[in-house]
Amino acid sequence: MNELFDYLSTADNWWGRQGIVRALYDHVRLSGLATLIAVVIAVPPAVVLGHARRGGFLAVSVVNIGRAMPSFAILALVFPLSLRYGFGLGFWPTAVALVLLAVPPIFTNAYTGVRDVDPGVVGAATGMGMSARQVLAQVEVPNAVPLIVTGVRIAAVQVVATATLGALFGFGGLGALITKGYAQQDNGKLLTGALFVALLAVVTEVAFGALERRLTPWAGRRPDPSQLSVTAPDPPSVLAT
Repeated sequence: MNELFDYLSTADNWWGRQGIVRALYDHVRLSGLATLIAVVIAVPPAVVLGHARRGGFLAVSVVNIGRAMPSFAILALVFPLSLRYGFGLGFWPTAVALVLLAVPPIFTNAYTGVRDVDPGVVGAATGMGMSARQVLAQVEVPNAVPLIVTGVRIAAVQVVATATLGALFGFGGLGALITKGYAQQDNGKLLTGALFVALLAVVTEVAFGALERRLTPWAGRRPDPSQLSVTAPDPPSVLAT
């Protein structure tokens, strides 16, 4: 802990190309881009399949294959291709692996959220004359927002934690502090990298939780007891004969 405090209290360790600020910026940039690409890839087909309520099992099964492939193995496969076609070291091979890691939870949650919207609500909207596109955009997607945001939150936290592997293939980020600290037997640098990865994961979790509450304010709203009225049942009638 003394080495960690000494490393954090040294101003030179914060700035420059090898500093903490640059490592944190690179880590956030890579994680944000990978998560955004995964959202663009996963959400539209998941929403369409959930609306149609068909083909979802096959699609989810295929997408979940990504969970069975270790991110390190994907990095090792993509790395030589990146070098061959001029995409360089580190960033793009790591981004590909992170996108494949993030797609399954986003796709699964988006598909489930749209598919499981109350059929009575959908039927009522259709009965009011809304087209299929209007039902999807104005009824099903808004009701599925909590699950969609939850899927993105899970994926984003996984991406933040896994992006450290990029340091093994020439990418910087917070993973570089961990690998260099281990190689140099510098516990202060190693613990700094690990600490900031953990803090960034927590911040990501909290930020998406706040976003979900912002987008769905009705989800956590409790009824006001003062506005509830209880009507006593009518007394049984007495028939006189």
